[in-house]
Amino acid sequence: MDAEREKLREFVERVGTFHLRGNAMLRAQRRMRESLASGQPVTSAQVAAYLRAVRRYFSEFEKEARQHVGDLDRRLSHVSQLQFNLTAERGVALRRIEITQGVLRALAELGD
Repeated sequence: MDAEREKLREFVERVGTFHLRGNAMLRAQRRMRESLASGQPVTSAQVAAYLRAVRRYFSEFEKEARQHVGDLDRRLSHVSQLQFNLTAERGVALRRIEITQGVLRALAELGD
């Protein structure tokens, strides 16, 4: 049981490294830390309740992160398309410069 308790303690510490925001998750984290610190046996019901809270919190957190990544991907795609269009437009403008410089050189040669 000591190995299981140590594994649980390490997991609780790992979860604790995150900036936890939800009240339910904060309560579950605090309760489990207190239970482990007390030295008393942690019941399977306490562990199950804690693991449910962690699963619920991190599942929602993952969902939000995936939505954010999707939004960023769409925005990056837009930026890539914009960059492509601007690069093409720049190429056209440079070609116009070349053509007009050619006309101006020819004009200068005629005028001399």
